[in-house]
Formats: sequence, C-alpha cells, structure tokens
Amino acid sequence: MRLPAFDKYVNALRLLGVFLAGSVVGAAVLHSLFVAKFESMYNTVYGLESKLEQYEGDIRELTQFKNQHTVIKRIQLRVMEGNTRDSRTPLNRLTETELIKRVKEDLSIFLGRSIFDIDADAALARKLLESKTYSDVNGKDYTIEIKTVLLADNVLQIWMTAHLAAKAPST
Repeated sequence: MRLPAFDKYVNALRLLGVFLAGSVVGAAVLHSLFVAKFESMYNTVYGLESKLEQYEGDIRELTQFKNQHTVIKRIQLRVMEGNTRDSRTPLNRLTETELIKRVKEDLSIFLGRSIFDIDADAALARKLLESKTYSDVNGKDYTIEIKTVLLADNVLQIWMTAHLAAKAPST
C-alpha cells in the first residue's frame, strides 16, 4: 500500500492552522468588546431607571404637597467625592444610586413635615443615621456620614460621604 506524499500539503496545513488560530483570537477580542459595551449599556440603563424612579417619586410628592407651602416637599441627596476615608476605591454610579435610594427611604419621614419644626426632629435624624451601616450594597457594606444639611425652597438638601465599613474582628 502506498501512502501519499504530504510534503505538498504542509504549507496548506500551516495556513489552515494560522487561520483557525486567528479565528479563535478574533472571536475572543470581539466577545470582550461585546461584553464591555453590554456592561456600559447596563450601567446606563440602571442609572436612567433610578432617575426615572426618582422623578416619578418627586412628581407624586409634589402633587401631594402642592397646596402646603411650609412643608418639606422633596429630599435631595448628594454623595461628596474626595472626603471618603478609603479613597482607593471610589464609588461607582450603581453603588452611589443604591446608597442614595436607601438613605432617601430612611429620611422619607421628613416629607410633609413643617419646615419650622425641623429642629424638633434633628435628634431623630441624628439617631437614625449616626454611623449607620448599609449592608450588601453591590456586595459590600458602606457607612455613611452626614456632612451638611440645608433646607431651602422646601427642599431638604443633604451632602454625605460614604466609605467601606470596617469589618469587626472575628473571634
């Protein structure tokens, strides 16, 4: 039995191998680009959904208190940058919006309260948020600190810092 000479097919097999390796590398690069673009779109959609939810809540609150001129109608929270203890890991947009959402839920007791009686509720707010730890915010625990509170035009504006919570030593 006679075997065919494969010497004339060596270059073709080499080209086929290079083509297959290039196809695999190209597919991996294309997939990584697709994943990066999808993650960017997911972050954008999540941010827009949270803004939409916030705006719908603001509309409900404003229509509820539209005839009352001396009450807190809205709470606006801002996370200050640069004042965090752990500046190595800045907050991303998803974590920031989730923290704002949770703090806003805690402070929702101030909606509809008279702006002249806000000093009676200061102790309540201090006890409510004093070194409060919000657990499992995108897989991490955060502690918030209220830095500044301003009440203007029936809007309670709050500036806060957030940093990773220190874990208790295990025994």
